Order: sequence, then structure tokens, then C-alpha cells
Amino acid sequence: MQIKQEARHEQATRTEEVPPRPMATHDIDFSEILDVELLQGQCDAIAEANRNRPDVLRNDLLAALKKASVEGRKKARELLDAQGGGLDCAHRISWLQDQIITILYNFATAHVFPKQKDKFAVTAVGGYGRDTLAPGSDIDLLFLFLPKPAEETHKAVEFMLYMLWDMGFKVGHATRTIEECIALSKSDMTIRTAILEMRYICGLKSLETELEARFDKEIVTGTGPEFIAAKLAERDERHRKAGDTRYLVEPNVKEGKGGLRDLHTLFWISKYYYHVRDPADLVPLGVLSKQEYRLLEKADDFLWAVRCHMHFLTGKAEERLSFDIQREIAEALGYHSRPGLSAVERFMKHYFLVAKDVGDLTRILCAALEDQQAKSIPGLTGVINRFTHRNRKIPGSVEFVEDRGRITLANPDVFKRDPVSIIRLFHVADINGLEFHPDALKRVTRSLGLINNDLRENDEANRLFLSILTSKRDPALILRRMNEAGVLGRFIPEFGKIVAMMQFNMYHHYTVDEHLIRAIDVLSEIDKGKAEELHPLANKLMPHIEDREALYVAVLLHDIAKGRQEDHSIAGARVARKLSARFGLSQKQTEIVVWLIEEHLTMSMVAQTRDLTDRKTITDFADRVQSLDRLKMLMILTICDIRAVGPGVWNGWKGQLLRTLYYETELLLAGGFSEVSRKERAQAAAEALYAALADWSQKDRRTYAKLHYQPYLLSVPLEDQIRHAHFIRQADKAGQALATTVRTDSFHAITEITVLSPDHPRLLAVIAGACAAAGANIVDAQIFTTSDGRALDTIHVSREFPNDEDELRRAGTIGRMIEDVLSGRKRLPDVIATRAKNRKKSKAFIIPPSVAITNSLSNKFTVIEVECLDRPGLLSEMTAVLSDLSLDIQSARITTFGEKVIDTFYVTDLVGQKISGDSKRANITARMKAVMAEEQDELRERMPSGIIAPAATAAEKKAGSPV
Repeated sequence: MQIKQEARHEQATRTEEVPPRPMATHDIDFSEILDVELLQGQCDAIAEANRNRPDVLRNDLLAALKKASVEGRKKARELLDAQGGGLDCAHRISWLQDQIITILYNFATAHVFPKQKDKFAVTAVGGYGRDTLAPGSDIDLLFLFLPKPAEETHKAVEFMLYMLWDMGFKVGHATRTIEECIALSKSDMTIRTAILEMRYICGLKSLETELEARFDKEIVTGTGPEFIAAKLAERDERHRKAGDTRYLVEPNVKEGKGGLRDLHTLFWISKYYYHVRDPADLVPLGVLSKQEYRLLEKADDFLWAVRCHMHFLTGKAEERLSFDIQREIAEALGYHSRPGLSAVERFMKHYFLVAKDVGDLTRILCAALEDQQAKSIPGLTGVINRFTHRNRKIPGSVEFVEDRGRITLANPDVFKRDPVSIIRLFHVADINGLEFHPDALKRVTRSLGLINNDLRENDEANRLFLSILTSKRDPALILRRMNEAGVLGRFIPEFGKIVAMMQFNMYHHYTVDEHLIRAIDVLSEIDKGKAEELHPLANKLMPHIEDREALYVAVLLHDIAKGRQEDHSIAGARVARKLSARFGLSQKQTEIVVWLIEEHLTMSMVAQTRDLTDRKTITDFADRVQSLDRLKMLMILTICDIRAVGPGVWNGWKGQLLRTLYYETELLLAGGFSEVSRKERAQAAAEALYAALADWSQKDRRTYAKLHYQPYLLSVPLEDQIRHAHFIRQADKAGQALATTVRTDSFHAITEITVLSPDHPRLLAVIAGACAAAGANIVDAQIFTTSDGRALDTIHVSREFPNDEDELRRAGTIGRMIEDVLSGRKRLPDVIATRAKNRKKSKAFIIPPSVAITNSLSNKFTVIEVECLDRPGLLSEMTAVLSDLSLDIQSARITTFGEKVIDTFYVTDLVGQKISGDSKRANITARMKAVMAEEQDELRERMPSGIIAPAATAAEKKAGSPV
């Protein structure tokens, strides 16, 4: 059964995201949950049968209550699965808890402490006070006492509490008199909020009635603005801690932005300020329209359904909607896959749309509060801390006025008279650096129907939008406000399709619309010259970009076609061609935008997965780019894209790879690529190394300058060659067959480990395994063989510590692990098994293993590219298989995108030729796929433990490894 989502905007997009199961709350029949009379009778019979056996009585009572609770909750889960009502489920569990507490109270005051009947009241507070309870939630109780309660009253409460704790409940409780409640409410906002939500369960009703009356008279009256300001400040702080966006792909359903706690804040404010018991009462007051109230109900019901399923599924109070459970929750709620979007992505899109609705409702309520002329306490900021209307004119605008730093409408029917003013509102706010008055945004939200095809094709509206997008001030802020108000998705329907769309992977931290706006934020930062430290090259290039407008449009639209069946780069370019013309871009600008979107992943993938020292990589990339202008713009777009994926995704190593690719390609496009033969260039490099070792003896200079073959001399910078020469000579003098040296680079965010060892086909496999065992993430590997038969391998691992001293200590540990494994002091299978055992395997993601083998990407090497789900020790296993297959690995690029790994190996056969035979290529593919799928491989079972060099001699131990 499908229901219609009665949203005010993006209706076409949103209809398909509606859960296929009705969730409306209705009158609930609780009889299936618990037979109250039967349980009460059982408890009375237990008391009768065990009058003189208190221990047996207690145990039997506990067993009866626990059984009733478990069975009732089980039934609530069955009904949730069958009917889908989230609020119904929360009400059922709350009702069940009420009955158990009431029966427990009756038992305690009838059979254990008979003099305590009607001596205290039991009330529910917190979420339980709202008559809703999630399966794993705390049970928050307030026990109200008469003045000067007797000792036995405390004992009766203790009896109840211990019984609830023994049943396995987490009970939050307080025991207070009415006077204490009033006194504490004056100074403690948390206690004030708890009492605001108080609900009578059992006991002396007059205590609860008296507290409610006194609370309303002595606490609530006259303190509305103070309470509102405190609650909104509390909300802002909560959002800040949670990441301050409702578009995190693993949202916190309870505490996150747009989650249940935000709805609770609306309920608290409504109850406190408007003195309403039910949010439905806000409709007659004119605070919410009927449609907005229905939206509130649906949001509340949907979030409760998600939360209840999460608690039932995990068996605990899990509030974070993590990847591990998203797929199962989507299935439980009845979502199905559609072309371009999986079931879990459809579910999460609906979740984010609901979170957005909660934001809209918050704004509408805040606007109503300002209309009521509420006053806030001094010093607290937020949307509601300025209530007095002192409007002043905005120069050049008759439609809008300023109300203490916020733009608002000069007349309520401004948008009706001229719908272009909806876009103009944001433009004027940008030009004048104004925030938005909640009333203005409320009117925007209620006027979204005016954004039709006529407005979308209006030249002035598109001119204003392009001006907002390319603003030198803060375009991302204005675009985010437009998006939150629903304007962006209506004005650009293609953008509306990716609003709230998540991608089910660990790489992307935000929804697609949030990612695009964050990319604009990064571009603006570079444009204003504020990114010199992080992006020195982009900072230098930006002032020379000939077409800012085209670049801004490309950055905004680069992922506009996500969620479709076809390649989003190709589909996005097609969408961009249409929109660029609409925005008023010239034909030349449009072609640039189209090309940038088609190629927006190219530079990132080439930089991260190809060998940049291989000339064919550079020539192929230059053939695609063709001009320096395109190269500059693609470089900046690539930076914006990676930076906007999420925190921690960008690092200096990626920056260095992109800069290297840029400089090499720039040289080629500018006609500066050397035509001198490789042999001549290698000879010149060897002579340069010989000259640089001028303070060495002639014999040492000749020996160490002649150690290296062409690939090393042509790809390793001279400063590194000198460093390596010192390292090798030091190891030779110490008589070390095996040595490691480390260095770190904070700007490039990598740590380099260089290993000198006797050459061995499995060397990289063993080094990779040792790194995995030490918890090091390899991002790049260069493998060189010296003329005297040794291996000089350089491994780059991701940097973990900001402090160089800490990072060098960590790198030293990794180096020692490599030495221990290579020398046989530790067995590789053992150390990898220890590491893998401590890592929880992700069941959430399914990435079919793929292997691509090609001879066209390099003039000298066959390139093997693999893609699969990452795990500890994977690189070690894959390189071991390549060695088994008699392949010589020249270089490797290791790239991780969240849970997915893309590894590229440049290989030859043992005589230095490319892999050409079909049967050999098929065998490589089959063996590699078996490794990636963790299938049994008899050949791999016979893999040696890692001994490549003999154990350290006494002389070696004395000399120590150079670090």
C-alpha cells in the first residue's frame, strides 16, 4: 500500500521516495500487547502463595513481570513489521511500560508496604512523558512525595526501582517533593524541561495535579522567551557537536540535525510558549497550517519507525543510522530498488527529505514566535534573540527591508506580485551581507508553487542566480539557504532530483546536494586567495582562469546526474549543456562546462591510480586535456570535488600527486617535453649523482653511482638518490643485508619507508603484509633493483600523526616490523591474522571484484588494475599471487575510496616483456579474483612465512638499523 507524501515542494521527486507502508497514527488497540487483568491476577496470586517467603515472592514476581514485558515488546515488534506505524509502536511500548509500573506500584503498596498506598505519585518524564518509548530507551521516572515523606515511602520506591533494574531496564529517576521540583526548575533548565513533559502514571494523582498547576503559574508564566532562547541555544550546540549538517550519510536519528530531538524542541517550545498539550492545537492558533501539521505528524511517525527498527535490530539503544544497519532498516520499511537508486539509497533519501522538513517546521515556528513579539534574554544568540521590529530600507530595493541584520519582506505579497523576487531575495541578501529573517524564509517556503517554468526561463531570474553562484562574498552560504528553503530544487529541477540523495558507501560523507554546495565553498575559498597554504598551485592558477563563470557552473553541476542508470559524467554533461544556455552562458563557456563535467573524475583517477613516472600516462592524459586553460580548470575542479567529499579525505599526498600530474602535463602541452633519448638522460642522471657525491672516495663514488638502472635514474629526484646512496653505504659498512630508513613529510601527508634487501619475487608481498600487520595504509610503492642484485623499495604510507616526532616513532615501528618479518623473527601469516582478528568485517558493502589487464596504458609495462572491498593483508595477498604467476612488479599505486580499494600494478614477465597471451591473462584474472573474494587458493596456502634475509648477526644488532 503506497501513500502520498503531502509535501509542499519537490512533489514529483518526493512521491517515489515515500515508504510503501502507511505510517499514520490512529486509535490503538492495546489488548494484543498485554492482558492487564490477567497479569494483575497473577501478581496477586504470587503474593498470596508466598506470604512468608519474601525471596521466592520477589523472584516469582520478577519472572512474571519480565515475561509480560518481553512478550509485549515482541508483539509490538510484530505489529511494527506488519503495520509500519512508528508512533504506534512507541505508544504501545510506553503503554506496556505504564501497565508494568502500575502493577508494580499496586503490588508494592498492597503486599509489601501496605501503608504507602497514595503516599506518593509515579510520573513519567522525558520522552516517556510524551507517551512514547523506543525499545531500548531509558525509563525516566519522577517520584513525587508529600512533604516530609516517611522512611517506608523511600523503601517502597526502592522496591520498585530494584525490580525495574532487575528486569533489565535502564531507569533514570528522581525522588522529590513539589517544593523541591519548583525550586530546582527555577535554576536548572533540564529539570524544567523534564517537568514540562511530566505525565501521571499511578499513585497519588493530586500531587501531579498540584505540581502541574504550580509549575505553570510559578515557572512558565512570563519566562517564555528565556526558555525558548535556552532551548534554541542548546539545539545549536547539539548540531555543532553532531557536525552541523542534516546531510551526514550516517545520521544520528535522535540527536542529529533534523532528527527527533529537533522535533522535541518544537514540542517543548509550543507547550511552554503557547500552553498547548498537543501540537495539533498550533493549527487553530495560526502557527502552523493544516498541511504543515500533517508534515510534522508524518516526520515524527517516520523518525519513530526508523528509531524503533534500529533498537529492535541491534538489541540496544542505537541512535546512529550506520551503514551496517541501513540496508536492513530499508528492507524492514518496505523499500525496493529502482533504476539508478538502490533500496537503501531510496530509504536514506526519504530520511534526509524528512530531516529537511523538520528544518522547515523549525523556521516556521520561529517566525511565528517573532510575530508574537516574544523577548529573549540578553546575550544569547540564535534565530529568536531579536524580537523588536526596527525595519530600515535597503538601498536599491523596494521589495525588502532590513530587520536588525536580517532581510525580510517589505510587503507580504511581494512574491505573488513578482515571483522573480524569490530569487532576488537571496541576491539582495548576498550583496548586503544580510542573514534571513525566519518570516522571510517561511514566506519563501509557502510560495514555492510560484517557481514554475516561466520563472525558470526568466532572463532576470537566471542573471540573478548566476550572480549569486559566482559571488565574491559567500556563495555557498546563500546556496545552502536557497536549498534549505526548497528554492534551489524548484528553480533547477535537475538539482531537486539529487537533493537528499546519499551514496551508499564509506567514501562520501554527505548527500549529493550538500557535496555540491561544499564544493562551491572550496572554490570560493580558492577564489578569494585563502587557500595558499593548502593548495599553493590552485591559489596561483585561479587569478589566471579566463572564465570564472564557467568554472563555478561546472563545480555546482558536476554531480547533477548522480542516481541515474547511465554514467553520471556523461548524463551530467548533457544536463549542463541545457542549463548553461538557460543561465545565459555563451556557446564557448557552455562547451567548457560540458567538457569539465564529462572529465571531472579523470585527473583524480589518473593521479591516484597511474604511474606518473611513465611517459605514456602523461601523453594519454595530455591528449584528453588538449589545452592549458582546460588543465588549469580541471585541476581546480578536481581539488574542489575531493575536498567536498568529507573531512579527512583530502590530504597532502593527493595534492602532491595532482601537482605532479599538472606540471608534467603542462610541460608537454607547452611543448617542453624532452626529446633526448632515455639512454642519454639516464647517463646524464648517473653523472649528476657521481658529481653530487664529491666528498666521497673515487672508489665509493663509482660503486654507488653505478648501482642503478634506467628506471631508477629517470624517476627518482637527485636529492633522493643522494639520500639513498648514503643509506646503502651505511648499511654496507654495518654488514647489514637488510635495512630500513624512514622519513616523513607533513605537507604531503605521507611517510616514506625505504627498504634495502636481497631481491626476491615476493619482497613486495612480504613488505605489504608487514605494513598491514603494523596498521599502515600503503598509498604508493616504487620497486627498484640494483645492479648487484639487491632490491631498493620505497613505500609511501598515509601519515597518522600531525607531530613529526610521533610520526617518525610510528614509522620506526613499521620499519622494525618489516625487518622482523623479512628476517624471520616474526611469521607473516601470524602477524596479519592478529591484525585481521581485531577488525570487524563490514557486511554492509558489496563490491564485486573486478580485474582489468591492459597493454595500452604504458609503453613498457602491462597494467593490472583491480577493484574490490578492502581488508587487512589484501595487498600482500595480491602481490604474492602476482609473484606466483612469475610477474615482475615494477610499481604499484594503492588507492582507497572508503571501503573500496583500487590497486594498479605495472608488471612485466621475468624477461621484461608485456603480458600478451590470452590464457595467461585469463589465469591472472581468475587468480586475482579468487584472492579478492577470499576464496581458498592452494598455491597461496604454500606461501612462505616471509624469510628473505637471514636473521640479524651480532654485528648487525650492535650497529642497529639506520632510521
